[in-house]
Amino acid sequence: MKKISILGAGESGIGAALLAKQRGHEVFVSDGNAISAIRKQILKENQVEFEEGGHTLERILTGAEIIKSPGISFGHEIVKQIIAAGVPVIDELEFASRYSQGKIIAITGTNGKTTTALLTHHLLQKVGMDAGLAGNVGKSWAAQLTEGDHDYWVLEVSSFQIDGFDTFKPHVAIVINITPDHLDRYDYSLDNYIQSKINLLKKMDEKDHLIYFQEDKNILKGLRTVKVLPQVHPVSLREMPDKGGFFNQKEITVETGQGHFSVSKEDISLTGEHNMINVMCALNAALIVGADGTRLREGLQDFKNAAHRMERVEEIDGLVYINDSKATNVDAAAYALAAYTAPLIWIAGGVDKGNDYSLLYPMIKDRVKMLICLGKDNAKLKTAFGTQIAKIAETQDVAEAVKLAWEHGGSGDVVLLSPACASFDLFRNYEDRGDRFKEAVKQLKSGKR
Repeated sequence: MKKISILGAGESGIGAALLAKQRGHEVFVSDGNAISAIRKQILKENQVEFEEGGHTLERILTGAEIIKSPGISFGHEIVKQIIAAGVPVIDELEFASRYSQGKIIAITGTNGKTTTALLTHHLLQKVGMDAGLAGNVGKSWAAQLTEGDHDYWVLEVSSFQIDGFDTFKPHVAIVINITPDHLDRYDYSLDNYIQSKINLLKKMDEKDHLIYFQEDKNILKGLRTVKVLPQVHPVSLREMPDKGGFFNQKEITVETGQGHFSVSKEDISLTGEHNMINVMCALNAALIVGADGTRLREGLQDFKNAAHRMERVEEIDGLVYINDSKATNVDAAAYALAAYTAPLIWIAGGVDKGNDYSLLYPMIKDRVKMLICLGKDNAKLKTAFGTQIAKIAETQDVAEAVKLAWEHGGSGDVVLLSPACASFDLFRNYEDRGDRFKEAVKQLKSGKR
């Protein structure tokens, strides 16, 4: 038994506390903010000591190891003091990995992590394999391990979580893409952010497998900085690699070295070129760990993605409304804009992250007929697209945005909420933004009946 201190009482912190307590450790939880009533009750029921509204450094340093919430930066003052004291600081996933015998499929990338993780998990379950889902999606891995283990764990991992890895060792690692994001956590250095993602591979060996998108220049740049020991399975939109995947705009082909699998894009529930990259990654992972190909096709057909990711909401008078509220950066919006050939009415805006909107010009040309700016400050959007899009409107009311789209749209058009911005100016989070968009669409449809 040893003393463990935990910074943060969110999903990962509570899960780590429960697992540590179950395994006989003495646990102390410290949160700089108020802890919710439900989570305080969980801590009390499990006899875990805690503090809220601030950190007592002396008490935290009694722990032989500190488990840090991924939301707390290594640049946070309390974390810097802990490191200066020589106490190890790790992530919940690093801690949980010590108590699992399951093989890990770890998925990272700036965009597409959740879709790829959900699809990989769905495919493994479809073929009857014993697989759990955790990480940056769903319930804490540590909390799930208090209830039992699985043969395989599909884990969505962010750069923030990877920063807290030490011995964490995936059997299969997937790196989907790397584009500038969260640079405030990395001294505004893209190279630092790239290195964080590539650090997922640092404990992998020749028996392990790396899947990555080979046209991503930032991934390739990161791989050149390390000795890549795992077997590589690149996926491509340009050519068929010796081992890996290829999408030729009509079908996906995957070659693992032990087997071959092909599937038409018509047999895949997901749409858009970016999602074909996600599908290639998920298929590769499933086949590598031994999934039977005969049921994979069925899994690709009946997969339903998480909400707020190119989610079809309703059709009103031939006008289709799509909720892509999860697109909180320019690259994510680019994927969505490129996925549709129909005329688009694009709803965008929110809290700008220093976006370079010129990257979207090729996607909007001859495609976007109207831009509706949904945010408190739309000046940058209007300046960026003033000469690119013929019609621009703005509002701070999501219901008005939905109605404006209907008034200016026509049968065969697509109304796409793909904001390219964070949501915090008008909404609690991207889920709130997407939910309110969907409700406004349903209200409009109901009022027209």
